[in-house]
Amino acid sequence: MLLRWYASHARPSSFLRGFHQAVGSQSATTRPLTFVSFPRAQLVIGTRSLLRSALRQQLRPLTGVFASKRSLFDPRYFSSNSAQAPAPESSSEEVTRTSELVDPKPVLTPPPVAYWLLFSSALVFAVIVVGGVTRLTESGLSITEWRPITGVLPPLTAGQWEEEFEKYKATPEFKLINHSIDIQQFKSIFFVEWGHRVLGRLIGVSFIVPFAYFAFRRRVLPRTLVRNLGLLGLLIGFQGALGWYMVKSGLEDSLMDTPGAVPRVSQYRLAAHLGAAFVLYAGMFSTGLSILGDWRWANGAGWSDMRAENAGAEWKNVLQNPAVKRFARYSKALAALVFLTALSGAFVAGLDAGLLYNEFPMMGGRLVPPKEELFSPFYAKKADGSDNWWRNLLENPTTVQFDHRCLAMTTYFSTTALFLASRTPALKAALPPLARRMATSAFAMVNVQLALGISTLLYLVPIPLAAAHQAGSVMLLTTVIHLLVALRKPGAAARAWRSASSSTKSVKL
Repeated sequence: MLLRWYASHARPSSFLRGFHQAVGSQSATTRPLTFVSFPRAQLVIGTRSLLRSALRQQLRPLTGVFASKRSLFDPRYFSSNSAQAPAPESSSEEVTRTSELVDPKPVLTPPPVAYWLLFSSALVFAVIVVGGVTRLTESGLSITEWRPITGVLPPLTAGQWEEEFEKYKATPEFKLINHSIDIQQFKSIFFVEWGHRVLGRLIGVSFIVPFAYFAFRRRVLPRTLVRNLGLLGLLIGFQGALGWYMVKSGLEDSLMDTPGAVPRVSQYRLAAHLGAAFVLYAGMFSTGLSILGDWRWANGAGWSDMRAENAGAEWKNVLQNPAVKRFARYSKALAALVFLTALSGAFVAGLDAGLLYNEFPMMGGRLVPPKEELFSPFYAKKADGSDNWWRNLLENPTTVQFDHRCLAMTTYFSTTALFLASRTPALKAALPPLARRMATSAFAMVNVQLALGISTLLYLVPIPLAAAHQAGSVMLLTTVIHLLVALRKPGAAARAWRSASSSTKSVKL
């Protein structure tokens, strides 16, 4: 009678889950159970006495199941994960299967973590641009000490300013170039470098403090993400030390003894410093986008702006397409090419190579400078000249600028080819909307970046154009990273959540 009353009044889906939990632990030989129709459940059971016994034994768990309020994504909510009352006579295989079913779903990182990472990447973007301005204004050698804590405050009194100015007067840059500046001019370059350093410290604090908060909260960050973000935190600290290591190269007194030497930082250390900043930015930005995309998809949105399906399997058909696989490989190669071109720009900046051959596309009336100028024996350090080829590639301003031109044009034509490929009928039908938009954005950005680069060269490297050119390299990398994220399959946690959500909907139906 109890079962007949419950089948008449309870919601069908709730009834099915509850009855399944009640009798699910019985052996297969004692529960030949079949549901025939809704809303009234008509049951075909083996014996009436068995049903009474099962209901008496499971009466209290049934009450707990139907009275409790659980979230939509609680794994115990689903009938497949709800066998919580083990039967005394269950086999070891059934116990193992039951213990696996009650395990919670993987941790799905919430959107606040994504917003924090995107904000951190915006700060890194800003510090890259400020670093470019610091180099262009030749302000990087104005602070001669590295004080990570006390250096937050600038000089506050006239005496402190005089002390800092005296320290700067002892540097090769002051003695060879800026020996005529006064203290007011010194303050202008000091504050540019000071702002760059303070912004770097702000990045460290704004990353480490929220990371510690999220890491110590339960079920917010999966272990893999904790490890990856921990590596990014270490990279921030390494970046600060690398920055000071770069500045030290421009403060060495040996520059005074080298004929024709110009007080500036090592182009090798400058490229390493800029490359680490790009890696840091790419890690934060791509991780934030991935977390946000996984969360939206797990909660029912379409993958990469595609039309959502109940099962959430639309991404499988796309990523299994051979044409899309090739497109994704080319996109990864393009990201590496953009990064390499940006690094070559650091060598151009470190050697002031942009002040040579201020014309385009010619270099001294030729597309390619003379061989003896590209591979001058002057740069070889070994007696046999075996290091001549690579030293010219990295230390000869003419060769460095020529390399940067070649890489820039290769990047331009590669991005254009990728964009044109995305417009072909086959890929236009196969690619998700977000990937097509990012390919178009990359093509638009590479045109802007080319125009900025040529203008910077023709106008003898003015500070606004050169700073915009450096910012443009980050923006181009941003569009390519977004393109790669658009072609990324959902994470394991997002797939588990989407599957659980789809199962819930099918049970309710």
